[in-house]
Amino acid sequence: MVTSIDGKDVRKLVIACDAGMGSSVMLAGQLRKALRKQPVTVEHTPVDSIPADADVVVCHAGLAERARRGGTNAVIVPFEVFIGDPAVNRVIAAIKDGGSLGG
Repeated sequence: MVTSIDGKDVRKLVIACDAGMGSSVMLAGQLRKALRKQPVTVEHTPVDSIPADADVVVCHAGLAERARRGGTNAVIVPFEVFIGDPAVNRVIAAIKDGGSLGG
């Protein structure tokens, strides 16, 4: 498992969820909008179906261990709240400006 990546090297960002209640879909939309000028694909997927080519997985802290056990080599970035979480803001900043992302 990769433990860090430079934000400028991220090409696929995955928002992983569990319940499908819509909050993570909204977060994926916000990330697509924030990163639309960057060479990054933003996808939304169930935590048990993370694509093998994901560079970074953003998921609620309660799902982080499941994401890690899923066999992905992506950096896992857990967050606590769906709107305005500092971890999500760090992901956006690192992809736009460079800088290390770790999980």
